[in-house]
Parts: sequence; structure tokens; C-alpha cells
Amino acid sequence: MQYKKYIFQNDIQTRSGAHGVIRKMLSTLEDPYTRFLTPAEFSKMARYDVTGIGINLREVPDQDGAAKIKVLGVLLEGPAHSAGVRQGDELLSVNGLSVKGKSAFEVSSMLQGPKETFVDIEVRHGDCGPIHSLTLQRKNVARTPVFYRLENLGKESVPVGYIQIKEFNALARKDLMIALNKLHQYGATYLVLDLRNNLGGLVQAGIEVAKLFLDQGETVIYTAGRNSEVQNTFIAEGAPFSTNKVIILVNNKTASASEIVASALRDNCKAVLVGEKTYGKGLIQSVYELRDGSGLVVTIGKYITPGHKDINGNGIEPDFSKFPGLNEVRWKLDRCELLRSGLDPKPVVH
Repeated sequence: MQYKKYIFQNDIQTRSGAHGVIRKMLSTLEDPYTRFLTPAEFSKMARYDVTGIGINLREVPDQDGAAKIKVLGVLLEGPAHSAGVRQGDELLSVNGLSVKGKSAFEVSSMLQGPKETFVDIEVRHGDCGPIHSLTLQRKNVARTPVFYRLENLGKESVPVGYIQIKEFNALARKDLMIALNKLHQYGATYLVLDLRNNLGGLVQAGIEVAKLFLDQGETVIYTAGRNSEVQNTFIAEGAPFSTNKVIILVNNKTASASEIVASALRDNCKAVLVGEKTYGKGLIQSVYELRDGSGLVVTIGKYITPGHKDINGNGIEPDFSKFPGLNEVRWKLDRCELLRSGLDPKPVVH
């Protein structure tokens, strides 16, 4: 209230003065993740390129409640900028496929491809402007975040697939599927998914990765907030891509999208967690652009695990501090399934 009185009782003369008032108002929320961005900081965020053609996309609801895919930022001198794509343009199709009904993440993935290859897009300038068909050559592409190898563990030399995901970007799901296919061909019976030091990235990428391991109808994550539009349940729509038992390596720098993946697989009895308690960042945030090019990042909700635990500020406790034996992993996951089925298995002494 004191800042509201200050605003009405004083004439704020300068842009820096207005920015200072905004910062003070946001500080009263006592949320370190709700913050003000200068024009330079907002521009850098808006132009983060995950498409390969130099644009960043967002979903904007129209009057009918459907979502349009709009260009949030354009990378100067990038392929899209050079072809005349502008901030605020609506993206209509990629390689002849309509983007209607798709998320910004899905469309970004459609735009991705090998460096120097071409992609065809259709854009509309403004809300009622003409439609332009453009052919762009990809330049900047997201690097693969997935690294994998086959290892043999224990006296019996059990084939185990090791997969490290460094971040969740637009390539994470696609490249993970390639890794899983290869490891399955090599005969991997267990998987080790290394999410240590993975601070997150694109939340939607994390959700799509988790779905690869879940049965149809199983919950990936819940979202909660004051606004009913934020309250949602994300579930796996189809059969799992991989049914191998998973050991997930975590530490105190496993955060955000990584925590969503870890909790989804653990709570659905698909994985055990090994290592340290995770970071504990599970907030949903919206980004708003102000007239002078600055912006606000505002927390509007939070992520709740399938086991109904709040990630933010709490983190996720591992099942084991040290790498367990494969028989322990199998016992832990089998017991998890029995408990989820309503049965009460007797404890087993190892």
C-alpha cells in the first residue's frame, strides 16, 4: 500500500525512477523469482533462439480462446530477421503443416533441423495483415543435450544404458529417443539417467521427456495457482517409449524441469533417485513486456508432483545416497507398484 500511495502522490519524472518503483513493489512479494527486467535483459530473454532460424515463440490466446503462435523476439541478422519476420508476427505453418492447436514448444521443435538445411514457413504480419511464404536456411541450432553409452555392471556384467541430459531444450526429447533406440538395440536392461547439474531449461521439454517412460493416463505433474487457467494436470497420452527400469542420478543442482522428470518417474514407480536432495525450484512464471521494452517475470503458480508434494523450496529426497545394487532397484520399484495397488508388502531384509 505504501508504494501505491507514493505513486499517486509523486510525479515520477524519469524512466529509471519508474523502474525503481517497480522493483520496490515487486520486492514486497518476497519472491526472489518475481523480478523486473531492463530493456536489455528482456531483449536477451526474448531472443533466446531454440528454433534454429533466430526467433523465439509464445502462445497468445485469441478472442475465441484458441492459441495463436506469435513471434516474441527476433535475433538480429538471423535467418528470420533477414527474411522480414517481425516481432508480433503470427506463425501459421511449418513445411506445409498447420501449427493450429500446437504449443510453442512443439512448433519450435518443428522448426529445428540440421545446420544449413532449409525450412518453409508461413507468417502473417499483425492480426489482419497479408500472409507471407518464406524459405529460410537454418543457422544457429540448439546443441544436443543428450550423451549416452552402454556399460556392464556387476559380476554378471548386466548391460546398462547410461544417458546424461545436460539441459532440456527443443532437441531433448528427439535426441533422447534416438539414444533409447540405440541402447535398446545394444541390449540394455536398465537405464541410468544422469540429471546431476541439470538446472532445467524448457519445462515443456521436461514434461515430454517424462512421458516417454510413463504408461497411458499416468500423471506427469500438476500445476496449481490462484488463477483457474494455471490449474492443470499433465498426463501421458500414449504407451511408454521405454519400459526399462530407471536409476536417476540427482544432486543439489538438479532443478526445475529436471525435478519434474525425476518426480514423475519416481512417483509412478518407473525410477529410483540416487544422490543428493534436489534444488527445489518448481514455479510457473509468466513474462510480460512493458511499453519501453522492459519486462516483468511474475510467479503465477507452482508445480506439484504426482505424489502431491510441493517441489518449490523443498526439493526431492533421493531413495539412495549411494549407487544401489540392481536387485535393490528392482525390489524398490516392485514394492512401489504393490503399494500403489493398495497392497501392503512385508518388509524384506537384504
